[in-house]
Amino acid sequence: MAAPLTLRQRFSLARFLRGIGPESGPVLLDRRRVYILPTRQGLLLGGVLVAILLGAINYDNALAYALVFLLAGLGVVSILHTWRNLLGLRVEAGRCQAVFAGEQARFVIGLHNDTDEARPAVALTAPDGMETVSDVAAGLRWVELLRPAPQRGRLRAGRFTLATRFPLGLFRAWSPLELAMDCLVYPAPAPQRGLPPAQPGTEGSGGDGGQGHDDFAALRPYHAGDSLGHVHWKALAREQGMHTKLFTGEQAQELWLAWELLPGLPVEDRLARLCRWVLEADAAGLAYGLRLPDRSIAPAFGPAQRRRCLEALALYGEKP
Repeated sequence: MAAPLTLRQRFSLARFLRGIGPESGPVLLDRRRVYILPTRQGLLLGGVLVAILLGAINYDNALAYALVFLLAGLGVVSILHTWRNLLGLRVEAGRCQAVFAGEQARFVIGLHNDTDEARPAVALTAPDGMETVSDVAAGLRWVELLRPAPQRGRLRAGRFTLATRFPLGLFRAWSPLELAMDCLVYPAPAPQRGLPPAQPGTEGSGGDGGQGHDDFAALRPYHAGDSLGHVHWKALAREQGMHTKLFTGEQAQELWLAWELLPGLPVEDRLARLCRWVLEADAAGLAYGLRLPDRSIAPAFGPAQRRRCLEALALYGEKP
């Protein structure tokens, strides 16, 4: 659970408007964190009721009195239901899948409803105004907070608002929140295709990470264009899928995706080209390494290597 709020945090105007900053762990929306004010429709109804009440007083009309008191009573009851629609919810941060620059980041946020009653029409509003409305039944409901990811690096979820106007839309209850969560944004891959030439490996220099023809090394999923002589037919006969056998040897070819292979290009253009090379090498099932000015990743292949290389490109130049 989150740490208790201090007295200053509880009553400050900044907390009322913007929340208390990034928080880790589940956040409980207790009675000090849920605010409520009338909407435009609520204010309009209040003005109409005042006008009807003045007319009832002027003409001493009992039916007009009854109408005013009935509608005012409904409005007062709706205050409680609107406020309770958020009260007691627990909010926690979920995982966010990495995206490429130019795409939308999807921050997954969990809403825990520990009661047996559903919470209808709960709206999650992002800092840029994008809104997701969902009904929160008893238990856990995962919702997505969408944010544009214009550039590489770490994108923070930022402050968002959990709000509701249920049941009549006369009042709006809300709670400003900011969870300690971010999304990794990879560079947008360059449109140019084509890998750099591979280099002969040398003993002790990572050549075992390449693809030779001496010793069996591993299996990987079959890709179009792979030699049929390297297909693992026994695995296919056992209905385990079509796989290609990889071999190692001292004369294997190393594929290095190196920063120095792109001289004269701006930093972001180099990163975009390297990102394209990583995706192409991974799609071809090749063993490849990545060399940047601040770090080097030894040749390997598979989803883990792809993730390591793309993460290094996304965080290039970031201060620790």
